[in-house]
Amino acid sequence: MPLLLLVAGSAAVAAAGRRVPVPVPLLLVAVGLAVSYVPGVPEYTLDPHIVLPLLLPPLLYTAAADSSYLDLRAQARPVALLSVGYVLFATFVVGCAAYLIVPGLPLTAALVLGAVVAPPDAVAATAVARRVGLPSRITTILQGESLVNDATAITAFKVALAAAVGESATWAGGIAEFLIAAVGGVGVGLVLMVPLHWLRTHLTEALLQNTLSLLIPFAAYAVAEQVHASGVLAVVVVALYLGHRAWEVDFATRLQEEAVRKMVAFVLESAVFALIGLQLPVVLKGLGEYRGADAAWYALAVFLVVAAARFVWVYPATFLPRLSARVRAREGELSWKGPFVIAWAGMRGVVSLAIAFSVPLTVHGGEPFPERNLLLFLTFTTVIGTLVVQGVSLPPLIRLLKFPEHDVQAGTLAEANAQAQASRAAEQRLDELLADERNTLPGPLADRLRTVLERRRNAVWERLGQVNPVTGESVDDTYRRLSSEMIGAEREVFVRLRDGRYIDDEMLRTLLRRLDLEEAAAYRETT
Repeated sequence: MPLLLLVAGSAAVAAAGRRVPVPVPLLLVAVGLAVSYVPGVPEYTLDPHIVLPLLLPPLLYTAAADSSYLDLRAQARPVALLSVGYVLFATFVVGCAAYLIVPGLPLTAALVLGAVVAPPDAVAATAVARRVGLPSRITTILQGESLVNDATAITAFKVALAAAVGESATWAGGIAEFLIAAVGGVGVGLVLMVPLHWLRTHLTEALLQNTLSLLIPFAAYAVAEQVHASGVLAVVVVALYLGHRAWEVDFATRLQEEAVRKMVAFVLESAVFALIGLQLPVVLKGLGEYRGADAAWYALAVFLVVAAARFVWVYPATFLPRLSARVRAREGELSWKGPFVIAWAGMRGVVSLAIAFSVPLTVHGGEPFPERNLLLFLTFTTVIGTLVVQGVSLPPLIRLLKFPEHDVQAGTLAEANAQAQASRAAEQRLDELLADERNTLPGPLADRLRTVLERRRNAVWERLGQVNPVTGESVDDTYRRLSSEMIGAEREVFVRLRDGRYIDDEMLRTLLRRLDLEEAAAYRETT
């Protein structure tokens, strides 16, 4: 019952949040904070054994499958510098700062905190990028970073934790563990991606294909973790490959898969941000001696270090490689605005909290883990601080910086040219097929094929037309409205015939399904 309330409540808040100017992730966190103190609300404790293997894989898979492999490859250098270099840098800087700020905190425990708060969150980055409409290059870099940085942070956390609990840990051993996890995760992904794609293209039932699609991220993550490799990287590699080759899967699977993935991502993202807010009572319960001014000062100091460290890394990592004339020629001019947004868009999220809750209660000697409750508190305040301060200020910041707006006209022209080339190929193929007597069709049906092709070819060009002077509608809007009205009239007749027992419910569902596909086609033709 508590789980059902969490999912239903977070989905309702997320749906309502789309109608208000407040970013949905922040609204969910705020509601979670408020609800956590309502009498009778159960205590939701983040279990890393649930969050990491059950929530992280599908969210990463959705984000990676919706990303562009070609765009990520083009931005490989900045993505690698952020997802690997920055995470290790932040681990070290935040760890050393916490060691100097908090009296009595061992350096090993401070480095554990650094690894925990180092990675910006995949869910937060994707949600913000979708809402504020960032330029495509910045969005690609942020998404690419968020897909890989969790693997770096989890590995750094394991190395720092081994030293903190008393296991023998060396720099060489840490580097070796990182390489094994990274190479192993990529290797598992490379091994799995081809047979999984073969299965997707050879299963004949769309329901079976979508069931497989739901299982793939969990399977890739579990297999990689079983061999002590990075499950995060395995999921990302598989998702990028399958997303890049999604065109080879039949249309029914793609339609269902898109709907299912969006629904799963919506539910999980909503629950994840609500869970962050609900952690406050759990975190404060064991804070003990650190309540009051000291705890507030430590939280503020760590948040400021986290925010500042990203700027310290991003600007040199962006402009130093551009000392090379080859890099400048390939990437063109670059202003300070893009790196500023990338540096500011460093929201932390549920992964940091889940990793923090996996810190053991004791070290090897049986003594309590040093300042574990304080580490949980500082992780929580850092996550909340980045979501509130950076999440709220990012949209107005982007508007203030006045990035060049997306050239809709150029995009429509590119789409129209692509559609024209495709239509010519389709028309040529149709002529070849109709020339074969085995493909003979009555004249009206052959003309209908040509009419549909012509309508699809002309639809994009018509988007460049004038706005209707009477209604203010674009031709897209008018076409969709008229098509919807016509289909709605047909739908009413079908329902009336069912109610009059002229057709049964099974036939009604078949006819409505046909109309639904027609309406979806009309919508897609004008978007």
